[in-house]
This record gives sequence, structure tokens and C-alpha cells, in this order.
Amino acid sequence: MTLLITVFAAIASTIVWYACPKRAEMRLGTLVLMFWGASLMWLVDAVFEYAELGAEYFSPAAADMQNDAFLGLCAVALGLVIWLGILLFTDPKGVIKNTLAGRKK
Repeated sequence: MTLLITVFAAIASTIVWYACPKRAEMRLGTLVLMFWGASLMWLVDAVFEYAELGAEYFSPAAADMQNDAFLGLCAVALGLVIWLGILLFTDPKGVIKNTLAGRKK
């Protein structure tokens, strides 16, 4: 479930990255790389877990699926928080700088 959720987040962020003309300014590439990296991480995890469990891998318990879904959503949320932190730190549009300086745009 974590793999599925992060792959959907990676696909959605890739579509936004492709369609947005201000992708470099908004650091969308960083977000895309975080989600594809998480997807790759959970793909490797799934391969090793399948090697360990065999066919039993495809019939998880409901509680395990719920925990995996929560973990996937937390990973996506953490990626978005990190991306937002990067945006706030770099301040590409100068909003924070202007606000702290007391200027209005």
C-alpha cells in the first residue's frame, strides 16, 4: 500500500511538474524526486518481502494494509512538508522578505 500511494503521488507531482511553466522557481523537481525516490525504496522493499514470503505476500491482513496505508500517507505528507520548508527557506517570490521588511507588493 505504501508503494501504491507513493507511486500515485509521484505520478501526480510529475504531471504538475510537466504542466507548470514555473517548475524551477517553485522547486517542483525536488518534490518529484522525493516521491520517485520513496517509490523506488518501497519497490525494493516489496521485492525483498516477496522473496521472503512468496505467494503469501499477496494476501496481507487488513490491519497490515491499514498500517501500510497510514505509512504511505505519512510519507507523502512528510515529502510535502519538506518541499514547503524548502519553498519557505528559498522564498522564490520574495513574499517573506517583503513581509519582514514591511513592504507591500
